[in-house]
Amino acid sequence: VGQTWYSFGWESQLLETGFLAIFLVPVKSCRPFPANSPTPWVARWGYRWLLFRIMMGAGLIKVRGDQCWRDLTCMDYHYETQPVPNPLSYYLHQSPWSVHRFETGANHVVELMCPVLLMLPFRRLCAAGGLIQLLFQVVLIISGNLSFLNWLTLIPSILCFDDSMLSFLFPKRTLRQQQQAVVTAGKPFGYYFRQLVSLAVAVLIAYLSVPVVQNLLSSRQAMNTSFDPLRIVNTYGAFGSVTKERNEVIVQILHHQNPEDRGAKWIDLEFKCKPGAVTRRPCLISPYHYRLDWLMWFAAFQDYQHNPWLLHLSAKVLSGDRGVEELMADNPALKERPRWLRMQHYRYEYTASLEGSRSWWTRRLIGEYLPAVRLSDLEDVVKRHGWRLPKK
Repeated sequence: VGQTWYSFGWESQLLETGFLAIFLVPVKSCRPFPANSPTPWVARWGYRWLLFRIMMGAGLIKVRGDQCWRDLTCMDYHYETQPVPNPLSYYLHQSPWSVHRFETGANHVVELMCPVLLMLPFRRLCAAGGLIQLLFQVVLIISGNLSFLNWLTLIPSILCFDDSMLSFLFPKRTLRQQQQAVVTAGKPFGYYFRQLVSLAVAVLIAYLSVPVVQNLLSSRQAMNTSFDPLRIVNTYGAFGSVTKERNEVIVQILHHQNPEDRGAKWIDLEFKCKPGAVTRRPCLISPYHYRLDWLMWFAAFQDYQHNPWLLHLSAKVLSGDRGVEELMADNPALKERPRWLRMQHYRYEYTASLEGSRSWWTRRLIGEYLPAVRLSDLEDVVKRHGWRLPKK
């Protein structure tokens, strides 16, 4: 159900961030302040280069993509149509149009202009650029459930500050220990060896960055792509296009023998975070990533033929698979194994106010997404794909 790892950009970003972290600490020492072991310059500049590509890639894919980014209207839709909104998204969506224009313009400044500061050799300008990106990530964290993407991007932002700028966060005793470790006589062999390793890593990053830079400069820029099998240096981007309407796939089950019976009652299944019941408050789950909820958001753009994993999900639900049920919210109706399952396509919109109905959403039926099926109807496709179902 979770599909292929690395299908989301932040999963490649996690690998690249982890690779650079290898070189942050010395190999042979576990001391908190090993002597003659300052933070390697390749790690500092590597993280700045990573942050530069994340932000510049996101900015360029926007201005080259959806017209609404150039018209400054994308934020009119974003809070409502983003993959997994949170409660604050609802209120931000109600902001005046002038605020949404400012948000879109500020986004372009932060993603297209401010990243230049990160690569300048001037500590104050670099720190200013890092602070801007750090604050920007905090804004994104509180305005939507974008998984651990923005939390992960905080790491290279912090590397834009030096020790003196962060000293206020530590007690004086810790600072004295740090200073004593720096001021030592002589430089052992290990110091020069680390410099050699840093140079080799820098050459590797520079070599792997060539196709990444070419992609950034291309009018056919690809988003969230890797050009090397190890995914050490990648290209990133987000929301190159913004959907203007929110569609949801609602999974329904039936315990009745005959789905055509007028007395048959179809029951909606609730997921952990994706919109379902209109009165249900949007969730707050960042930095967690509910992959199934995200994949259901993507599936709503297409039909089930383009998302065969939905048939796998259906078979799992109909067979009473407890593992799949744990990926969803608490659904008492699943305590009894359903006979039928179908999926309906709905259009969701925020309500203008919570007063009165206490509904966060309104919805209307677009049409049928997956016709009613039984487990026996899915046996052939289950066998063809080699999927495993729990034994009866």
